[in-house]
Amino acid sequence: MSTTDVHATAGTAFDRFRAAVSSSFVPLKLASPHEDRFTGRLRSRSIDRVHVADIRATDHEVTRTAELIDRGGAAMFKVSVQLEGWGLIIQDDREALLGPGDLAIYDTSRPYSLVFEKTMHTAVFMFPHQSLEIAPSAVRQLTAVRFDAQSGLASVVAPYVGRLATRLDEIRGGSAVRLANTGLDLLGTLFAEELGVQADDQDPRRVLRTRIHAYIDEHLGDPSLGPGPIAAAHYISTRHLHALFREEGRTVAGWIRSTRLERCRRDLLDPRQRTRSIAEIGQRWGIVDAAHLSHAFKAEFGESPSEVRARLSAG
Repeated sequence: MSTTDVHATAGTAFDRFRAAVSSSFVPLKLASPHEDRFTGRLRSRSIDRVHVADIRATDHEVTRTAELIDRGGAAMFKVSVQLEGWGLIIQDDREALLGPGDLAIYDTSRPYSLVFEKTMHTAVFMFPHQSLEIAPSAVRQLTAVRFDAQSGLASVVAPYVGRLATRLDEIRGGSAVRLANTGLDLLGTLFAEELGVQADDQDPRRVLRTRIHAYIDEHLGDPSLGPGPIAAAHYISTRHLHALFREEGRTVAGWIRSTRLERCRRDLLDPRQRTRSIAEIGQRWGIVDAAHLSHAFKAEFGESPSEVRARLSAG
């Protein structure tokens, strides 16, 4: 787990803070109308595949341009929780003005802007698209949308993300991984609920997809889980099922495989699962062949299950 702590005070180069922000997240352009008086502090930490940051700064603007996107890099979601001050997030022809406690999501694979006119304090969660377990095409409906800190699930999720970011020095090892993954689960629940509400009003197919995803989650441990049983459980044809997943740019088998591997990965990083063998963890999530687990896991994450477990021991 890597940690960054950059403190730029008035009189030091604004470029130092600008470089630290781009290095910590993705390449970005930063500007401030008062660079000579600018102060800011960035504290960030990579916890497994989640990058958590705690940022305090005076007035500035952040821009992710098409040119910077073209330079490459993984597609990431960023979730900002405004802790103090006000912040404006602009993406996909929408604007979200966040006050203290409010939350919004945005996508590094498309241009966006952040505007802070006064002193601000914000928490940021950044993670790969696939970590959210919701199709990016669906999440696009929620970018630069304000989630009110005083209502619904956001009143629970936003404080959790904020506290995790402001307590980076207090959590270590497997506990940090579990807390970060819990944050991802909470965010996924928040966004899935919002998309479900929209689906109830607008798109019955999206409602069905949400139910199918929940069914898959509940039956991951069954090695026989596949298109046939899933379609039968929802009284649709397998052709209809495959069409629903194609609309998300996915396949049924691919969704099942990625979800199973992600569950295995979380167990391997969980100190409470130390006594379980890698094979037992695979079987728990419906992967009965240990050799297949190792091969698929490394193809998905770039490291073997044993390497992931070794990182837990080292932490």
